[in-house]
Amino acid sequence: MKTNLTAPRQACNWNKKEDDFTQLFWDQNTSQFWLPEEIPVGDDENSWKALTPAQKDVFKKVLAGLTLLDTEQGLVGMPAIGMHTEGHQRKTLISFMGTMEGIHAKSYSNIFTTLLETFDINDIFRWQEEDKYLQYKAKKIVELYQNIKTPEDLFIAYCGSVFLESLLFYSGFYYPLYLAGQGKMTKSGEMINLIIRDESIHGVYIGMLAQELFSTFSSEIQANLLTKIYLLLNDLMLNEYHYTENLYAEIGLDYEVKQFVKYNANKALMNLGLEPIYDHDEINPIVLNGLNSDTVNHDFFSMKGNGYQKAVVEYLTDDDFKFEI
Repeated sequence: MKTNLTAPRQACNWNKKEDDFTQLFWDQNTSQFWLPEEIPVGDDENSWKALTPAQKDVFKKVLAGLTLLDTEQGLVGMPAIGMHTEGHQRKTLISFMGTMEGIHAKSYSNIFTTLLETFDINDIFRWQEEDKYLQYKAKKIVELYQNIKTPEDLFIAYCGSVFLESLLFYSGFYYPLYLAGQGKMTKSGEMINLIIRDESIHGVYIGMLAQELFSTFSSEIQANLLTKIYLLLNDLMLNEYHYTENLYAEIGLDYEVKQFVKYNANKALMNLGLEPIYDHDEINPIVLNGLNSDTVNHDFFSMKGNGYQKAVVEYLTDDDFKFEI
């Protein structure tokens, strides 16, 4: 998958559509642009002080884990996928999504800077380097990005990206949503809500590229690729269960979060055009409510949100994850 250096170099022409969906996704992505400085996370200081040491520990660790995954997605994942994806508009959109991943990583640091002392911040970044389950999933996905040599490799990398964006982030999202839905750490919850809004369309877009590429393979190659994808997913899920237990057992939420992991694994499969395969118990409605970006409106000029709407539950359905193209 090398660039032909002898061919004329071509400029990106946005006046001619490359496909029926990339420009629509560009408009949606850019219309959602935001910066972490626009959310006054300082308003969470009193709420932070009221949390127990165990609650603070979990909160810090889930954000540190998200920081690592966003860093790798922004600096490694999106550039690698973009390099091997055909089409200037597609490459540009993927580059923009990579920028947003960097903004997400910066967002968590803004929360840390606001709420933690320097020694606490150093400790939590040291923890993310040492946690074997967090490191495993980060390295597993990065390996897919670094080994793109064939169209089949690119498809696997697309799937890894979707698993990251639509599944692996969400064990980390659970606790901020859980707290915010109870009126705690609501500004951090609003920031997570904005991040989820981005990640949801990232997963859908890369999933569409994966489905398009998959359709070009022979049935034999398709069968082989599906076997590899399900093996990859199974491996990631087993690790995610361990990661969840390691994080959430101390506050008694590990079982709930595992159900949430299964729920989002099904969503990741749907983004790839595949059928859900995981049975799970009912997801905490407070957390499901937090997944809906319509629950929070942001006024970026006054730097104020309308507050996280708690205890107003509207159950999500599969239709909420279908984007009109």
